[in-house]
Amino acid sequence: MSHTIRRKTKLLNRVRRIRGQVDAIERALEAEAGCEQVMHVIAACRGALNGLLGEVVEEHIQSHLVEPLKDKDASAAEAAEQLKDVFRGYFR
Repeated sequence: MSHTIRRKTKLLNRVRRIRGQVDAIERALEAEAGCEQVMHVIAACRGALNGLLGEVVEEHIQSHLVEPLKDKDASAAEAAEQLKDVFRGYFR
């Protein structure tokens, strides 16, 4: 079973919150909010998207690299764990 299916509810909840943030961008623009406020809402939305991407990629690495390699190649499994750490550092 794919990790996106196992975590479907959690991922969909995040997408719904992101949709709310995109709607907030639209409302800010419609209301002719100041550029500082608009940039703040956009940055928050971008952060939420990066968080979602990070979660899906981390789970992908865990499910498709780390788990299959755990019993077969310890050094490759460790390298995959390090990849997760690097990715987490850049996208969170």
